[in-house]
Order: sequence, then structure tokens, then C-alpha cells
Amino acid sequence: MKSLMILAVAVIMIIAGIKTCKNLLYPLEYQDIIVKYANENELDQCLVMAVIKTESNFVEDAHSGKASGLMQLTDDTASWIASKTDVDIDKINLMNPKDNIRMGCYYLRYLIDYYEGNVDVALAAYNGGMGNVDKWLKDERYSEDGVNLKYIPFKETREYVKKVNNECEVYRKMLAAEKKIKNN
Repeated sequence: MKSLMILAVAVIMIIAGIKTCKNLLYPLEYQDIIVKYANENELDQCLVMAVIKTESNFVEDAHSGKASGLMQLTDDTASWIASKTDVDIDKINLMNPKDNIRMGCYYLRYLIDYYEGNVDVALAAYNGGMGNVDKWLKDERYSEDGVNLKYIPFKETREYVKKVNNECEVYRKMLAAEKKIKNN
């Protein structure tokens, strides 16, 4: 009986440890903000979480030199978004998670719409810039139809798109498992 109890405690500790490690590797922070702005922009919250994970690893004061915050937005992008929305650029702080996620979700939605719903092409533009993606779509070496990219010539951007897609699947599975646990 005592050995069975020790075994049960060990199993519980292992499961708790695995969950803790997974949450360290795949943070679930800012979910309320992510859900709010993902819903407002008709985005998959897992996609938004994957972009944040890939861009900043959920470090709210991340700064790359050009871009800042959770979704790594540049000042120019933030100004452009402000000009398209009711956002007062003078009241925006890209290091503030709410402001950054709000603007990042708007921009991601804009890119998805601009590229006719093609999430991979939108992600390529989020990382590599719209100008580059527009050129690639016009080049037969990279696009056969002007809508899809068969090859992304920038290695960083090519790997970025793959990574965001992979992280999105991890988050999708994590949130599904969390929902199952809560529903039991």
C-alpha cells in the first residue's frame, strides 16, 4: 500500500514537472489580451501566441534594435497602424503588452487580408517585409501564381514561417489539452 502511494505521488510529480517545463518553454502569458485582440481582428489566438513566441519569446521589453515589444513592431509600422485606426500614436507604448498586442494583431490581420488569406505569405511579410514579398510573388522562381510562395529566398524568413507554424500547432495542442482538463 505504501509503495503504491509513493508511486502515485511520483507520477503526479512527474506530470506536474512536465506541465511546468512545458509552460516555461511555451508561456501562456497575456492570454486575456491576446484573446481580446485576436478576436477583434478575427485571428486564431494560437497564431498570435506563436508570433509572440517566435518574435520575443514573451519577453515584453524585447528590443531588436529596429523593433520592440512582444510582437516586435517598428516605430514606422506603429505610426502606419495609428494612421489607419483610431489609435493615438502619442499614447502608444510598444513596450506595453496591451498596446503591442493590439497593434501587432491589427498588422497581422492587415497582412492576411492583403495577401488574400494566405497566412504563410502574410507571415513572410511580417518578417521579411511587404516589399520583398511583393517582389517574390512577381518572380517565377518564387511563385507560380503570384499568390503563393513556393520558395522564400531569405533563409531567416523561410525559417520564421516554419517556426511560427510549428509553434502555432504546439499552442493549439496545449490549449486543447488545457480545455479538456478544465472540462473534466
